[in-house]
Amino acid sequence: MDAIITAAGKNSRMIDDFIKMGKTPVHKLKLEINGKPLLVHTIEQVMKSDIDNVTVCLGHFSDEIYCILEEYSLVDKLNVTLNANPNVGLSKTIANALADNTDNYYLFAAADQPTLTTDTINRMIHVLKNSPNPQNTISILRRRKVGKLDTALGLGMPFCCYGRLLYDYINCEDDNLNPILRKMINDGVDFYALKEANSLELLNINHYSDYLEIKKEMEKY
Repeated sequence: MDAIITAAGKNSRMIDDFIKMGKTPVHKLKLEINGKPLLVHTIEQVMKSDIDNVTVCLGHFSDEIYCILEEYSLVDKLNVTLNANPNVGLSKTIANALADNTDNYYLFAAADQPTLTTDTINRMIHVLKNSPNPQNTISILRRRKVGKLDTALGLGMPFCCYGRLLYDYINCEDDNLNPILRKMINDGVDFYALKEANSLELLNINHYSDYLEIKKEMEKY
């Protein structure tokens, strides 16, 4: 199984937070925990799991993010895709990365998920591979219920599924993922939600306060 990590967003909420604090904005993927950028934490966790190849998707601020990959000697260890037009939704970013190889199984994760553990990644892989119909199944980190789901409300990355399954839904879309996931489950795609390895995995880093909370907890260990 391969992985697609999205790092193409506008970083708008974090930029707004820095401006409100009267500080020069810093891209959230460059913010550090234990002296290492969030982006690197996420990539390293994915690479330590049962993943064969990793692709990082770039768009907005691509030069800044690519510099992080170079600084930590990651460029030669993964693939990098670049949105020709950075002003696209998450679905289009993933579709661009999937276009040349849909006949594979993937982990889809956001670059700002440094709390994602190898344990959870490997459990998602296991659940997908051992499901009754892997090509019509999504294994996903829960937001509410655990087990087989009847709604995709609130769900997003990380999750694992067959590339072609997702691509057929997102190829002509330019949107966030949740509306697409809701359509998939309504169409009969099987969703299996896994319990988090720890409470930090359920936290999103959208604002500076989110970063500070996660930094405090991760630096305890």
